[in-house]
Amino acid sequence: MQNNNIMKLFLTSVSVLLAISSQANTHQKLSKSDYVDQWKSEAIQQMKEHNIPASITLAQGILESASGNSRLAVKGKNHFGIKCHGWTGDKMYMDDDSKGECFRVYNSAGDSYKDHSLFLNKYDRYAFLFDLEMTNYKGWAKGLRKAGYATNPQYPQLLIKLIEDLELSQYDKGGLIPEIIAQPELIAARESMSNKHEVTIQGKKTKYIVAKKGDTFYKISQEFDLTLGQLYRYNDFDSKKDFLEEGDKIYLKPKRDGGWFKKKKEITVKEETSINQLSQKYGVTAKSIARMNGFTDNNVVLSVGDKVTLR
Repeated sequence: MQNNNIMKLFLTSVSVLLAISSQANTHQKLSKSDYVDQWKSEAIQQMKEHNIPASITLAQGILESASGNSRLAVKGKNHFGIKCHGWTGDKMYMDDDSKGECFRVYNSAGDSYKDHSLFLNKYDRYAFLFDLEMTNYKGWAKGLRKAGYATNPQYPQLLIKLIEDLELSQYDKGGLIPEIIAQPELIAARESMSNKHEVTIQGKKTKYIVAKKGDTFYKISQEFDLTLGQLYRYNDFDSKKDFLEEGDKIYLKPKRDGGWFKKKKEITVKEETSINQLSQKYGVTAKSIARMNGFTDNNVVLSVGDKVTLR
């Protein structure tokens, strides 16, 4: 009887060990090509929604997650090595630049892709990247390192090599909206026919519309297939309001630091206004106006007669 009990205990232990081993090996190791095949559609979708080149998203995913095989990717569904930064969801602690660093944990890898897009859109230090052409993956790779996404000085070269070796730049063409590749006259004709608002191009790239009565950021985001986050980031108001006033300029692409002016530009304030209001009027980023004029707050109220440099 005792031998039978020992045998049962032994078999039970073996079964448990086999089950644990089976669970540990449920993740099938992916090659770089496998990873691209699995995630290219999601990368293109994120590009369409958030204006981040699919090639960059895929290359970062491969590099940061070891093609989806790293512990953080398998256990935490985190494919981009994004740390907690005030994250209120589940967390994992791992050694990185320092010991025991906090990383975000997601319900799915797809959520990791979405959060990666939101992360880059949220922080101002990445804003300059969205001035780059969608096909400029080299500029994006260098810019991510410059903005502090990674500490490895070879980060840009690693991304660029992945993109070129795996021909990932082909996916950047999958999200180009027609106006980027169409003739200007066709763009104007299509926009006037299909949109409720007339689109004005200020300079060569900065596009804006003029709000109508009853407009909201949400309505405009739906009309032009943009996220609310993008619209808020592209526009500078004294408070982030959803209900707009008739006549408000709403920018559909990022403003430029020097606006569309080709040479130095200075204006004289004719009525009490703020830096944010000047930013909306002239299409120059509020931060650059503040910096050029020695202010630290975009909400500074300027008086009649004040001189303001815009470029």
